[in-house]
Amino acid sequence: MTVLRAKEITKVYEMKGGISHKALDRFSIAVEAGEFVGVMGPSGSGKTTLLNILATIDTPTSGRLEINGVDPSRLKSKDLALFRRRELGFIFQDFNLLDTLSIKENMMLPLVLENVKVNEVERRVHEMAELLGIGDILDKRTYEVSGGQQQRAAAARALIHEPAIVLADEPTGNLDSKAANDLLRALAALNEHKRATIVMVTHDPDAASFCERVAFIRDGRLFSEMCKKSNRQAFLSEILDALPRLGGDADDVAAVRV
Repeated sequence: MTVLRAKEITKVYEMKGGISHKALDRFSIAVEAGEFVGVMGPSGSGKTTLLNILATIDTPTSGRLEINGVDPSRLKSKDLALFRRRELGFIFQDFNLLDTLSIKENMMLPLVLENVKVNEVERRVHEMAELLGIGDILDKRTYEVSGGQQQRAAAARALIHEPAIVLADEPTGNLDSKAANDLLRALAALNEHKRATIVMVTHDPDAASFCERVAFIRDGRLFSEMCKKSNRQAFLSEILDALPRLGGDADDVAAVRV
């Protein structure tokens, strides 16, 4: 089943002085249910614009986007907000947890908004906490736990309401190497055991190697795609070999963690 389909997506921004900038140029991608897909590209390649369109935060100038068979551009603003809340999960680089709530309360938010029964909320919270290894911090506030634990809590919040797709924006960007690996292993486990569908934008080759497929974007176009054929280390080597063909500056790619 195709969960996400972006077809011939073009996005043009009108600048001052009558100048226009084409951030995406007929970009197409399809994501099947249960896939873990990475998107990589140098700065200015269109990654952020693509993510904003997939997240229904922005709209394409032309082309068509479908999520679970629905074209978000055809929804009224109230219906779009509800669609976004139910069908999408988000993991941000800066966590976006609420400091006034406990880790557990942050995780519960999507279920509370949907008026899920208390016993079902408890079941899902503890199941997700166990899968992500944060069961011992549920009663703590965000400022009492590490950045890695905050990001795993954010991942739990993004997945707890079982959205059609989770969009992750540089989720390891603010984490040290151990915390990043813990998060990525947790996401890979959720993808494997819960069949969570995840699209992750990243500039980190090591993070991308946890995906099953990586789409490379350059100058707003789909440059190439690569699928994992064997183990993660072999896939990482293939990704590293492909990056020089994308162009960009050395700073566009994170140092590989060992």
